Amino acid sequence: GSWAREYRPIYGPLEAGLDRFVAYGKEADFIGKEAAVAERQQGGKLRLRAFVVDTADADVIGDEPIWFDGAVRGWVTSGGYAHHSETSVAMGYVPKEIADEADGFEIELLGKRFPARVQPTPLFDANLERMRG
Repeated sequence: GSWAREYRPIYGPLEAGLDRFVAYGKEADFIGKEAAVAERQQGGKLRLRAFVVDTADADVIGDEPIWFDGAVRGWVTSGGYAHHSETSVAMGYVPKEIADEADGFEIELLGKRFPARVQPTPLFDANLERMRG
């Protein structure tokens, strides 16, 4: 994800999947602590998810609707073609109630809906086997 697309002030750390980096128990105050604690207690509304999209010859770029069970339930924040994996990918927010569903998603692109599935692990080097420099 990137700042201003997936990570923005309108999304809380729990919704963006960054809550493991927040020191909720820290005694000292920090900017946004009250909101972060409230979001954690209430569970947030959305979840950021990565998708693999079965497209024909075009790729998402952002702001496309994410459909689930015949209704628009979320939106794409960014996406494109993953050349190494040779597949179309997207990131977007969906309601937490459906965020862990494996199937049933579609992403609308150029007026047509394409099947999409949640991609829970990285497409490239998911086991962290490549040397880092």
